[in-house]
Amino acid sequence: MEATRAESLPPGAGWQFEPKWDGFRCLVFRAGDDVVLQSKAGQPLGRYFPELVAAFRKLKHSAFILDGEIVIRIGERLSFDDLLLRIHPAASRIAKLTQASPATFLAFDLLYEPSDGGRLLVELPLRRRRTELERFLSKAGITPVSPSPLIELCPSTTQRHIAEEWFRTLGPIGCDGVMAKKLDEQYHAGDREAMVKVKRLKTADCVVGGFRYTENGGIGSLLLGLYNQHGLLDHVGHTASFSTDERQAIKKAVEPLKGGPGFSGKAPGGPSRWSSAKSGEWEPVDPVLVCEVRYDYFTQQRFRHGTRFLRWRPEKDPKQCTLDQVVPSLIGKKQPRNNPASAKIKPL
Repeated sequence: MEATRAESLPPGAGWQFEPKWDGFRCLVFRAGDDVVLQSKAGQPLGRYFPELVAAFRKLKHSAFILDGEIVIRIGERLSFDDLLLRIHPAASRIAKLTQASPATFLAFDLLYEPSDGGRLLVELPLRRRRTELERFLSKAGITPVSPSPLIELCPSTTQRHIAEEWFRTLGPIGCDGVMAKKLDEQYHAGDREAMVKVKRLKTADCVVGGFRYTENGGIGSLLLGLYNQHGLLDHVGHTASFSTDERQAIKKAVEPLKGGPGFSGKAPGGPSRWSSAKSGEWEPVDPVLVCEVRYDYFTQQRFRHGTRFLRWRPEKDPKQCTLDQVVPSLIGKKQPRNNPASAKIKPL
């Protein structure tokens, strides 16, 4: 399920509210001893979180599909930086991180459960799926008052005042907003019709379509793109707010991608009254990197000012970085649905 963005909680009844966790969205598939952790983009996550794979194998249920969020707690806070450290090629490094900072899976939906020969639940309304989820986890000894060390039931409420309290108070522990889900809707895979996210900060996940060098050969800015409704990558702005260390790391990430197609839709312009021929030059790259940026305004199909680079999003499929994150008129347009039970695994 994807989510539309809103400035405030949606009005009216019929909503279930949950904290918006700062983690990796994850689907968990189990069939016997086989356990697959998969990002919503179809990327395999199991090798990066072996402790979760082991925890799911220990559950008494031999077949299920869960939807939830992987987080890492450092003290009383969630740490997205520690999540990013897990995306590492060395198994020995991952093993050390697993011991130092184990991950937690927060379950908020059940899509398949094994009773009566197995039942796919995606066509049931959320209120029924939530009941089935609580029953499923309870049989495994996982309840709000008795969570397992690695698997927990995500808190939820239908009370608006509780959701508003979460929005006001959970920021210091790393939650960046509240999710609102329609109680009477079935599971929506691939569209934004049944879920709304309300975030404290305006952020967007963007594809890096190119970059500009500084005069001394460093990285001056990343050129950002979002896919339009025709599936073309439009240039929508840039981000240049990097520390010295970040610039070095960014250079190592983008230079190997030079020579790619860059933007397939609207591309950056050349020199203008504000830029010279030299500064207007840019390097197209293979559009495979996704970064999250903070912005103030989005008007006339681009960020009004420069954005602030927040972090890389290696678990995000670039094709999911669409204009409907920032253009209200596009919100609600149907996107192709994917069947979570038959989602393909692709390399990270």
